[in-house]
Order: sequence, then structure tokens, then C-alpha cells
Amino acid sequence: MSTPSRYRFILSICLLVLVHSGIHTDVVATTFVVRNTAPGSNGGKRFAHSIGTARSTYVMSSATSFIQRTFRQTNSHDQRKHVHEVTLFIEAADGVAYTAGDEIHVSARYIGTYKGDVAQEIRGVIYHEMTHVWQWDGKGRTPGGLIEGIADFVRLKAGYAPSHWARPGEGDKWDQGYDVTARFLDYCEGLRSGFVAELNKKMRFDYRESFFEDLLGKSVHQLWGAYKHKYGQ
Repeated sequence: MSTPSRYRFILSICLLVLVHSGIHTDVVATTFVVRNTAPGSNGGKRFAHSIGTARSTYVMSSATSFIQRTFRQTNSHDQRKHVHEVTLFIEAADGVAYTAGDEIHVSARYIGTYKGDVAQEIRGVIYHEMTHVWQWDGKGRTPGGLIEGIADFVRLKAGYAPSHWARPGEGDKWDQGYDVTARFLDYCEGLRSGFVAELNKKMRFDYRESFFEDLLGKSVHQLWGAYKHKYGQ
């Protein structure tokens, strides 16, 4: 049995044990695969040493469960995407990472040059990219900054926000993306528990800026102004 097949088999067996033990799980139907296609590179070696294929597969599964809880989809199969398999590639590429459909691509070069706890960073990247697999995007109408902000919001709530991220209140506009938008969404979540879950649900078939007012009673620009005022920005 090849290494990827062995990890898929082990994960499937573990999930079946959870089901037959009466432990609720929502990721049984999804297979998680990790392929290090740059094993000889510095980043590929660092990936294998710091976290490896088996643990990365587990992180993908754990991230899926966390995302479904964050989106409040654990008991709503009709409200979430149905994805048969997600594959994570560690490959020779520039940048950090990107997701295309059910494939996540992470740069071995980035891993090789990262300064700090690389295992923690890889986990954070996986949580961010796994969010892209599962989140709704308004049939392509949702602004990219909000898409990335939701992914970083999940990473933030999972405890994987790095120290260099923007502080609460920082940023030039609400949909600046990534950490700036994640901090703003966290503020909105504080105004209404489950806000991000409801926003994601609304974006299944469409996107309108008025979704913010529907959920919080104020326009997104009013909310951004109140957010900046709260932190003296």
C-alpha cells in the first residue's frame, strides 16, 4: 500500500471507529490526502520533520470539524458543501498558499524560509485554506477581501493568529482582507454571536453588502466606523 493510500486508510478506519463508538462526527464522508511533491527541497524536508503527512491529514480533519462548528453547520447537512476529497500539496512554488476547489497548494519555499514555529504556521495556513474549501462565496459575488477575512477569522478563533497580524482597530477599510477584516469580523461577532455563521449562510447563493444591516441593524460602513472608534483609530 502506498504512503498516501495508507494515510487515507488509517483516517477512514479512525472515523469509522468514531461512528460505531457512538461519537458524533461530521467529516466521515470526506477523505483528506497530503502529498509532499518537493521532498528533496529545504521546505519539503522541513515540512516532513516539523509536522509531516500524517499529522497534516489530522489537522485537515480537525479544521473541517472546527469550521463546521464555527459556521454552525454540524446538524445542517443541506447548508454545507459536499466535498468527497480534499488534497493538500506541498510544492515548489512562490507565495504562501492558495486553494482551488478541493485542492490546497502550499509553498515549500515559504515553509523553508519561515522564521518561527513552522509547525504552528502550517497548522494556521491549513485552517485558513480549509475554510476556503468549505465557505460560501455568493456564487462568486462576495468581495475577495471578505472571503480572505472569513478564512483568517476562522484561523483567529482556532488560536493560530501569528504575532505580526494587525491589532484590533487597525486597517484602512473593512474589506481590506486577511487579518484586518478578520479583526473586524471578530468585532461583529461580539455584537451578535453566530454573526459569521449567518453571514456565510446568506452567501450561499448571493452576496449583498446589506447582509450586514440585515444581521446587525447597521450598514457595514457604520459598523466599521464604530469599530474604529472603539479602538481609538
